[in-house]
Amino acid sequence: MAFGFGVLRLSSREFWTLTPRELAAAVRALFGEAAPVSRASLNELLARFPDQEKP
Repeated sequence: MAFGFGVLRLSSREFWTLTPRELAAAVRALFGEAAPVSRASLNELLARFPDQEKP
């Protein structure tokens, strides 16, 4: 939402009628293609931010 409202300066109606594909295209237009996440980086993120809290 922050990207749509703040960066793209879309109205609420314009933002909520975007498809995910359209929003992704807008992100790519401004920032280019994102590099894929490596398995090692993904594992690090999973360890730092688990889906469930540890007891």
